[in-house]
Amino acid sequence: RQPDEAAFWKGSARGNLFLLKEVPPRRSPRSFSALYKKTRLHYNRSWKRVWVEEDGVMKWMIASDIHGSAFYCGKLMRAWAREGADRLVLLGDLLYHGPRNDLPRDYAPKKVIEMLNGMKDEILCVRGNCEAEVDQMVLQFPVLADYALVALGKRLVFLTHGHLFNEQHLPPMKDGDILLHGHTHVPACEVREKYIYMNPGSVSIPKENSAHSYMTLENDTFLWKDLDGNVYREYSL
Repeated sequence: RQPDEAAFWKGSARGNLFLLKEVPPRRSPRSFSALYKKTRLHYNRSWKRVWVEEDGVMKWMIASDIHGSAFYCGKLMRAWAREGADRLVLLGDLLYHGPRNDLPRDYAPKKVIEMLNGMKDEILCVRGNCEAEVDQMVLQFPVLADYALVALGKRLVFLTHGHLFNEQHLPPMKDGDILLHGHTHVPACEVREKYIYMNPGSVSIPKENSAHSYMTLENDTFLWKDLDGNVYREYSL
């Protein structure tokens, strides 16, 4: 029906709710689109109105195993700015390099602390096997949870580091749920009979000839990217 209000709700084909906002007539669609994030513009000549459809889809950026590298954490921060994501999910091992790893490039945990604390409101983090209570004393966002659960439609995403829960020790999951962890430093996307296992790889110490990398999630599509933003793997639900 023709809208007669400045804003109204409309259901999409997938059952989501969209808030449609009327664009002030003095602004062109092109100039107005720059003011909004994640919007689609609609113009109806008979109504003489432009409408903005905001679907509220959250974009995640997912990374793991920084291990105190100021160099690669800096590259991650630049990737974050480039991606325009809503939340940064960190899967642990932020500051300490660990006794099994060589020192990463520009090992400087204090600089990593400064960078991450500067975006504390954007971060969801779980504890890695290298995190300790002293890390929580210097980081201004929670880092000591062993796992987090995030709803993705009818699926649950089980976020963890990978040293406690992994494919050898699965957490409770329903068919189609996603196990998402780091720890191995090897990117992965494996569709199993009852679940999907994903891994973003490592930001600073990749293994098995993999890239320094991270993941994004938007519109039910996971992308694996190197720190320059090049996509090397994709999976859509």
